[in-house]
Amino acid sequence: MNTTYEFDAIAKDIVYVKPVAVAELPAEMQEHAGDLETIFAVHNADGEQLALVANRKLAFHLARENDMRPVRVH
Repeated sequence: MNTTYEFDAIAKDIVYVKPVAVAELPAEMQEHAGDLETIFAVHNADGEQLALVANRKLAFHLARENDMRPVRVH
């Protein structure tokens, strides 16, 4: 099989959702997290953080609302 694929074109709309411990965030960001112990970060394929949100469901919803395909990072 010698089929060529343009992976950059395929992956441009993928974003990665991963849990982040609030305790690992800078103090000023911890203040905004309230009583949450874990929040979720949304990153693009280059690793750039696009958003921090309160829960996984919201992260996936946000991604889909912006025509992106979210995948979970363990």
